[in-house]
Amino acid sequence: MSTVGFCSMEGRVAVVTGGARGIGRAIVEKLASLGAQVVIADMLVELAEKSAQEISQMTKTRILAVKVNVTDGKSSNEMIDQALKEFGRVDILVNNAGITRDTLILRMEEADWDAVLNVNLKGAFNCSKAVVRPMMKQRYGRIVNISSVSGQAGQAGQTNYSASKAGLIGFTKALAREVASRQITVNAVAPGFIPTSLTNDLSEELKKSILTATPIGRMGKPEEIASAVAFLASEEAAYITGQVLAVDGGMAMM
Repeated sequence: MSTVGFCSMEGRVAVVTGGARGIGRAIVEKLASLGAQVVIADMLVELAEKSAQEISQMTKTRILAVKVNVTDGKSSNEMIDQALKEFGRVDILVNNAGITRDTLILRMEEADWDAVLNVNLKGAFNCSKAVVRPMMKQRYGRIVNISSVSGQAGQAGQTNYSASKAGLIGFTKALAREVASRQITVNAVAPGFIPTSLTNDLSEELKKSILTATPIGRMGKPEEIASAVAFLASEEAAYITGQVLAVDGGMAMM
């Protein structure tokens, strides 16, 4: 069987929130390598611009950096409006922006809870709401939400993060039902332990326990998450919606 054109993104426009570094940057690189034009939407606009320049040079694809605060509906709308102005359409939205404020609930401040839920869950709501109308008009769209194994199995010290990522799974399934008739799919990817800036602060003891709980016995790579996202955003996944793809080395087998 020929694999020419498999998961081709030629002619597609993608928006990746939190795309300046870590898993987000790997997703941008993957989509751009497949031919998509990409908007890196991030609070860290200088880093986003640097990443956009580097990835554009590597892939010979147009990459645009846009500053966005996903917790703010107006900022999210303006980001999508800018993408539409620059590229004429938005075909793919990857809700990747996320933060952690890990601590046991007895020590967790209300501000820690609010910050994580606002970025990780409300941010996906704001960006999805902003992009759904133009996707419905064009009768095509792919929304991929980055959840987590913590949202499926829970993790001590992460009540806020686990709640936000579990919420994303429910959000994914509900939105998938709302927009399926317009040929818009909504899916989630649930990464396991992936070394990024978000996981740098984890204790060595916790890292060891996570590896012990991972049947494959190693940490994942950002590129492995990016490949899963690319598949769900592709034509090959047109009949898949409302699903959660665990890319976690077997941590949360269900």
